[in-house]
Amino acid sequence: MKTNPISSSPLPVDAVAVESTALAKIAHDTERAILLVEFRNGTLYQYRKVPRQIYQDLLRADSKGVYFNRHIRNLFQHTILAAAAPTPSG
Repeated sequence: MKTNPISSSPLPVDAVAVESTALAKIAHDTERAILLVEFRNGTLYQYRKVPRQIYQDLLRADSKGVYFNRHIRNLFQHTILAAAAPTPSG
């Protein structure tokens, strides 16, 4: 999986920007069955053992957030790769 040298994001170059109020970008590594999900707040999660079909269904879902919550969140092991940036105070 190649990372984008232009962006500071650890997402691969082929990450897909999605229309969602919760999700910003997603990518899938078919060989390793890893789904990467970047949320609008900047938090990046890696989900393991996610079949490519789940990724494809997520891309096609009318509501990416609803699909994510029903079919991915809490169903696959995950790791936080990057935490959300702190919001400025004041």
